[in-house]
Amino acid sequence: MFQTILYVVLVIMSLSLFVCFIRTIIGPTIPDRIVALDSFGINLIGFIGIVMILQDTLAYSEVLLVIAILGFIGTVALSKFIERGVVFERD
Repeated sequence: MFQTILYVVLVIMSLSLFVCFIRTIIGPTIPDRIVALDSFGINLIGFIGIVMILQDTLAYSEVLLVIAILGFIGTVALSKFIERGVVFERD
């Protein structure tokens, strides 16, 4: 029963990943695309976490950490670029 629920959740999260990907491609504005990329990263972390539960392993835990760190840094960098026009300021 528990595995059936996890498979249903995987299907729902796959649809969510697809919707976030489409929003990233055809988003009307750049902030919408940044939010969609951030949501895509969060959904990907959840998807991989559910796969870890299904496989009963901790092999993907490093992958989860790397995706979380890269997602955070990417969101901050893109937001700073939109706000100021540059990511790294030269003083």
